[in-house]
Amino acid sequence: MAQIGYVMVGTNDLARAVGFYDALLGGLGATRFSETDRGVSWSFGVGTTSLCVTEPFDGAPASVGNGTMVALGLRDRQQVDAAHARALELGAANEGDPAPRGSAGFYAGYFRDLDGNKLNLFCIG
Repeated sequence: MAQIGYVMVGTNDLARAVGFYDALLGGLGATRFSETDRGVSWSFGVGTTSLCVTEPFDGAPASVGNGTMVALGLRDRQQVDAAHARALELGAANEGDPAPRGSAGFYAGYFRDLDGNKLNLFCIG
């Protein structure tokens, strides 16, 4: 069976980005499972897709992908609200307050991390 193994976002300040994601993802139950001098990865457990923050391997500055977004599925609306608020407390820029979006019970809030990468926190229900 194939699956998405990990998603990477770039940074120009690894220590700052790691501090942000340690605080945000650690509060959601993720732990670091891989760490190098160029990047760190977090996971919610064996077999789950992981999120990695890294300095670009080509040595060029990290930049934000236009149309690129990482979506983190959470348990419920309360967890979405709390995690979105926590991201903003940690210095993220608000890209959309948590709210119902579209149909089928999709509820999401959006933000940009300290490097400008866009993330979505969502639940269905």
